[in-house]
Amino acid sequence: MRLRWVASVVLTLVLVAGLSLGGQPPIPGGDDIPIELIGVKQVAQLLSDGAPVALVDVRSRQEYLIRHIKGALSIPIDSIDVRSRDIPREGIVVLY
Repeated sequence: MRLRWVASVVLTLVLVAGLSLGGQPPIPGGDDIPIELIGVKQVAQLLSDGAPVALVDVRSRQEYLIRHIKGALSIPIDSIDVRSRDIPREGIVVLY
């Protein structure tokens, strides 16, 4: 299951301040931060356009050390609650 998740990097969570939820319910405790699923091509386009994008690698630290996107923060999914303050609050945040 984990390999399947890692292989599906095509689906990326993006937290974008100010976007409409499109009728979706807010995330509990999320202060109405909208979440949108986007693909790798869309992320690449945002990066090439110079959009303020913060990349957060949520895989294990060991996986991050083996290979990661240059400039990405390492915040493993099992510690995301504890390290939530490390996640940027402005611009686009991409979790992969």
